[in-house]
Amino acid sequence: MMLRLGIVGLPNVGKSTLFNALTAAKAEAANYPFCTVEPNVGMVEVPDPRLDTLAKIVQPKRTVPAVVQFVDIAGLVKGASQGEGLGNKFLQNIRETDAIVHVIRCFADDDVTHVMGQPDPARDKEIIELELALSDLAQVEKRLDKARRAAKANDKEALAELPALEAANAALSEGKPLWRAGLSADDLEKLAGLQLLTAKPVLYAANVTDAELSGDEGAYLTALRAAVAAGGENAQIVPFSAKIESELAELGAEERAEFLASLGIESAGLDRLIRAGYSLLGLETYFTAGEQEVRAWTIHKGDTAPKAAGVIHTDFEKGFIRAETVAYEDFVTHGGWKGA
Repeated sequence: MMLRLGIVGLPNVGKSTLFNALTAAKAEAANYPFCTVEPNVGMVEVPDPRLDTLAKIVQPKRTVPAVVQFVDIAGLVKGASQGEGLGNKFLQNIRETDAIVHVIRCFADDDVTHVMGQPDPARDKEIIELELALSDLAQVEKRLDKARRAAKANDKEALAELPALEAANAALSEGKPLWRAGLSADDLEKLAGLQLLTAKPVLYAANVTDAELSGDEGAYLTALRAAVAAGGENAQIVPFSAKIESELAELGAEERAEFLASLGIESAGLDRLIRAGYSLLGLETYFTAGEQEVRAWTIHKGDTAPKAAGVIHTDFEKGFIRAETVAYEDFVTHGGWKGA
């Protein structure tokens, strides 16, 4: 499996700059709204020093890291659901992602225009939430109408999903995202086929000044933390500097480490964002190691061995017999399979 993250936010908050830095895909990023029109899709290798350690021991023909897919769409504005700006038609491009990364600008800069005049993290967060909710509402209303008609004919599937649809419709009609609507796990499972954006887990990427990454946080980041807490969300906030990430993207591994050290920063925004995504979705990594390749695989925490094998190939899960495993620490300590 592969972690897929959709990037949303207002125009000019650093979405495309972050995407460029994460993927080195060089998506256009300019100081004016609606620079990104078509969605940008990029693959990012999951940084994991354990993979390099295993490769040095096994000496495989190739090393294959786990990857994360990022999808960056055009910035949303207030009224996008009514066609303002570029509208919300591009939201369809992130309905298949696993989680939403909401990029919020947490700094003031007269040289970088803000579509709403001045940054206000709480307001900006609310605008995007509302537009996502209204987009989901259109999906739910369409399905609800169909389900109601089918339920009148005693369709069992329609009767089963009707309560979930009505609960979602009530929340979304108030502009409330489903992650704050208090729907049951059973209701959310019945809505899964609609790929509703506000039913997806969310994490916030706060674009801050360089100084805030290694020092005290400013008023904007504090305001964002307060807004997230007030909403009762179980969501992580990952501070990053789009400017620093852009510079890091141009450097080699050793230079990156030296640059981060000079700034007093332990890790790049990419590392922290991916770790937050894995934590948010309850994911972890396991490795296969042989002469042909050393490879990282992404699974859910708690997956059984057959389930983990199925990530490699579905036939491995169906015809599973046994797995031979070694703890990473033991594998490294004893110099590989034979020693372990």
